[in-house]
Amino acid sequence: MTDPIVRPEGEKARRTGFFSKVKRGLFMTHTEVLEKLGSAVKKGLGIDESVLASLEEALVGADVGAETAEVLTAAVRARTDIGERTDLAGLRRLLIEEIERLIADAPSAVAAPPASLEVIFLVGVNGSGKTTTAAKIAARRLEEGRSVVLAAADTFRAGAIEQLAIWAGRLKVPVVRHGEGADPSAVLFDAIASAKARGAGTLLVDTAGRLHTKRNLMDELSKMRRIAGREVPGAPHQTLLVLDATTGSNGLAQARRFVEAAGATGVVLTKLDGSAKGGVVLAIYRELKLPVLFVGVGEAIDDLVPFDPSEYARALLGDDE
Repeated sequence: MTDPIVRPEGEKARRTGFFSKVKRGLFMTHTEVLEKLGSAVKKGLGIDESVLASLEEALVGADVGAETAEVLTAAVRARTDIGERTDLAGLRRLLIEEIERLIADAPSAVAAPPASLEVIFLVGVNGSGKTTTAAKIAARRLEEGRSVVLAAADTFRAGAIEQLAIWAGRLKVPVVRHGEGADPSAVLFDAIASAKARGAGTLLVDTAGRLHTKRNLMDELSKMRRIAGREVPGAPHQTLLVLDATTGSNGLAQARRFVEAAGATGVVLTKLDGSAKGGVVLAIYRELKLPVLFVGVGEAIDDLVPFDPSEYARALLGDDE
């Protein structure tokens, strides 16, 4: 029986499948956007304010956020002459270019300084997919030839501890865990000690999305950051904010708190294959000022792929070329 964790496909195969998987996930989004634009273009004699109004409305409906929708619409307006004859394909190409430009102008991922032990925090609200994402990143690190230790620091959910332990067993990597209700910082301290003793290359820390005590979650995350920095120079080297794409822009308000308190360095967007509001990626770039590093496009262990801005823009607008 083939091991379900170790797949023969490498990074090239992942990227090859990115467009098809993301396009399938964004089918409802790009269908709604194009239907609105198509109707507007047919009604007018070319690009006019009614077409641009329909464009902005369609973008807001796709959860890009009102401010971002306004910026993109203004960019398209600046590149066209009112009354200019164009078809839907031409308008779509313009919008794809402006989406790519918006993403290119946003902050990019900063390479972590070399470290014998790379410490990565996974933060975000409960239900966003932090635990599964920790396992998927662990699988990627293993493929890269790095040894991995997992830390079950979401001690306020027994299910999260058990879930991470199950993934650790499948991946054949050690997991450091305490009992339910234990101090998350104590789990982190022991996990760092274990990772050092094993000579591990990466420590992935699954953190809590909320606490069932009077202690504020953000205070706890700040404490964990201090402990990590004290025990490993430069740690945490990455703090990845895990967001559920199906929550759309509604999740951004909560996400901002994690950005401010946890020092998030990038975003992992999960469940993009099941979202009808895929424009949230653009809201993340413009409003959270963070790069999207990975997107989840399925439940399999290798369905976490590096984000490709150009292919995302094509998928969002249904461009098959």
